[in-house]
Amino acid sequence: MKVKRTYNLSEQTVTTVREMVEQHHVAPTQDALVEMALTDFFMALRHDNEARVFREASKDPELAAELALLEAEFATADRETWPE
Repeated sequence: MKVKRTYNLSEQTVTTVREMVEQHHVAPTQDALVEMALTDFFMALRHDNEARVFREASKDPELAAELALLEAEFATADRETWPE
């Protein structure tokens, strides 16, 4: 479901959105371009957050020990399942 919403944007942003749609055809409508841009922005935020969580986890000695145990346990798994 689409919801009508009004935002105040700079003149330059409005001009750029219009040009990207009308001249470069990057999206079928201005609304679609703004939605695409926001979707990409939100995904980038999620990826940044995930990267931060993984960076913090990589410093956890208990996690490192568990990963080492799993690596040792499954060290031969590829050879057992992949064809020669």
